Amino acid sequence: MFNHVLLASHGTTGAKAAENMAISTCTKGGSLTHLFVVPEFWQGMTGDDWLNNGSTRDQFRQYLETELGKEVDEHCARVSRAAKQQELHYNKAITLGEPEKVLIQYSKTQNFDLIIMGSPRPKSVEGLRSKMLTKNLTHCLPIPLLIAPYPR
Repeated sequence: MFNHVLLASHGTTGAKAAENMAISTCTKGGSLTHLFVVPEFWQGMTGDDWLNNGSTRDQFRQYLETELGKEVDEHCARVSRAAKQQELHYNKAITLGEPEKVLIQYSKTQNFDLIIMGSPRPKSVEGLRSKMLTKNLTHCLPIPLLIAPYPR
């Protein structure tokens, strides 16, 4: 069991497997820090092809940010409830950036015992393919990394 676990999770099926593993791996009374990285690529979704003036682009950007914020808040609230049910201290860190780089940097900010993240989505499952699990990530982390298997 571990006293301070860093969970890299963003709500996908694989990430939820990591959440369950993190909660069951953390010692009762321990701390679970939830790192939620919003990839920078979402900012490009406000392209100007049909948003032909600045006001319309700003309204659409605000809409996207609001919807994304709601999804992140709901996700963090769900993980927080699950952590509290297991008598864990829950902390969250929400940031914008490249997930791999943010995880490496954030892992050095506190004395974490373990990092837990989900495995990549299988090729047979539709959806965005995360490029987070790279050689750079596995070679640059200062602490052990546990990868939760994708649920069957």
